Amino acid sequence: MARPPNYNHERKERERQKALKKAEKAEAKAAAKSEKDKGETVQGTEEE
Repeated sequence: MARPPNYNHERKERERQKALKKAEKAEAKAAAKSEKDKGETVQGTEEE
């Protein structure tokens, strides 16, 4: 006889995978932003 499906576990696994993917995407975005800022000079901050 087959086991009954464990829907709660399946849902939590999907949510965990989604959160992991979201965190990786945010980390990559932050790294790309820091690389962009690193190569860019700040303009308009000179005092006369």
